[in-house]
Amino acid sequence: MTFHVGDRVEMKKQHPCGGNTFALLRVGMDFRLKCEQCGREVMLPRKKAEKGIKKILTE
Repeated sequence: MTFHVGDRVEMKKQHPCGGNTFALLRVGMDFRLKCEQCGREVMLPRKKAEKGIKKILTE
């Protein structure tokens, strides 16, 4: 899968606020994801983020 800044993705696990859709703010060795429900930003290592992404909603 190829990821680009601005993509909306659906994760396998929910964020503690209950949302599971995130916007990609940074792509590289680390991914910065922004929860679309509460607005919180999360940074994950690339390997863990790729494993947790279920599908790309918009490109």
